[in-house]
Parts: sequence; C-alpha cells; structure tokens
Amino acid sequence: MTGSQTTRNAPEATEALRLVRVSKTYGGDGTRVTALDDVSLALPRGTFTAIMGPSGSGKSTLLHCAAGLDKPDSGTVFVDGQELRGRSETELTKFRRERIGFVFQQFNLLPTLTVLQNTTLPLKLAGRRVDLNRARAVLERVGLGQRLDHLPSQLSGGQQQRVAIARALVTAPSVLFADEPTGALDTHSARDVLTLLQESVRVFGQTVVMVTHDPVAASYADAVLFLADGRLVGRMSNPTAQAVAERLTYLGDEVARQRRQQRHQVGLDASVATAGRPRKEI
Repeated sequence: MTGSQTTRNAPEATEALRLVRVSKTYGGDGTRVTALDDVSLALPRGTFTAIMGPSGSGKSTLLHCAAGLDKPDSGTVFVDGQELRGRSETELTKFRRERIGFVFQQFNLLPTLTVLQNTTLPLKLAGRRVDLNRARAVLERVGLGQRLDHLPSQLSGGQQQRVAIARALVTAPSVLFADEPTGALDTHSARDVLTLLQESVRVFGQTVVMVTHDPVAASYADAVLFLADGRLVGRMSNPTAQAVAERLTYLGDEVARQRRQQRHQVGLDASVATAGRPRKEI
C-alpha cells in the first residue's frame, strides 16, 4: 500500500500525527512486556509536544511506532494523513526519508563529512535534488553559517546537535521526532538546542515530538503527554518545569486512580449485563 486509506479513524487535515489504539508488546510467554497499551492521540500541525514518563513507561516505543521505525502489534498510525500500516520496509524507508525527521541523543554525524555534507546527506539518500542554497540557509538559521566546511570533531556537542537538527529540517519533514535531544549536552548547549526546536515550530510551523526525562526541556513544549505502564495518563498545556516535575512525582498515584476507575467501570458493565439477562425459572 502506498497511498492513503479511507477509514473512520482517518485524521483531520490539520493533524500532523494520529495514533489510533496502538499497542505493542515484547517478549514471549512468561516474559511478555506491554510497552504500549491501547494508546490514541492526535497532534495538530505546527505544535511542539513533549512525551514524559518513568523509565520503562513506553516513551521510546511510542516514538518508534509513531515514526515508522517499529510496527505496532495492533492499531493504526497516520503521519501527515498517510497510514503507515500495510507498507513494506522499502516503502516505509522511502516514506521516512520524505516525511519524517529525526534528532537523537547521539548526533549520528559522519565524521569524515563536513557540516554541509552531513546536512545534505538525507537528500542524497532519498535521491532528491540537493539545493545547496536551502541547506546553507538552514545552517545559517541554526547558527552554523560560518562552519559549513568544519568536520564534526571541530565542533562542540551543542554545535553537533544543531547540525543534526539542520539535517532533519533540510528535508522539510511533516514531523520531526527528537529522542532525548539534550541528553548529552551541557546546560547552556541544551538551552540553545531547545530554543532552536521551539523556534522551528513558532517561526516556521514545524511539528516537533520530543521524548525527554527532563522537566526543564519539557517546559519548552506547547504541551506534555505523560506515559506510565504503556498508557497515556495525563496531558499538560503550557507546561512549566516546576509543574511538570510535580506531576511526575504523583504520576504513580494517577495511574493507580485510573486503574481503580477502570476496575469500577468493568464491574458496573458486568452488573448491567447480568441485570439484563432473563432469569431462569426453577
């Protein structure tokens, strides 16, 4: 399948990303781990969303399934209105190169290529025309206009991450996924990178989805989604570092409360079903 698929769960035109009842498990009998449990979400275009949760909550799995790097066991993922399910690995690779950008904690720059060459590499891999003027403009935007011929070893960690962001932006992706993009940076460099991601959204209309464990990093986003035990358990708009940290502290209590509500609802549904059955005469 290479085109979009008509479905009652199809996303709105204003959405960059939609997940519909996505689940993912790992392991076999006795060691099965549920990484994602019936997760649904919709993110509008031109927004910056942070995904947070404790270790093992499913953050990276959510990112990998949303970006087409991993296939969910069930559910549907739409990126830019296009359904990922049913595509071959070759089709998914082509789709990612055309529609998706990635920024990881490790910069993943090729050490023998210059800043400009690293930035234009995704275009070459996708077989697209390399617009050097656009690449230079993107590098200028991220503050590296004077470093085009430098090798990664000649740059600081923060500068290398900015190259990685430029590399992701040069293809004009529908969604840019960032997995702990500031995890290997000092405080000053991290602030610069987060400001750059924020500006790419507010000034240029980019859609950014960032996995992070850092409440300060999350405070740069428009909204924060909280994950626990593979489930979405909360959302916060206009986050502050203090509010995010406090929410994380009580996330376990929120999970327990939702589980109690779920068990209560299951009990009510069972009672209603039982009450609706005709009684047998003795």
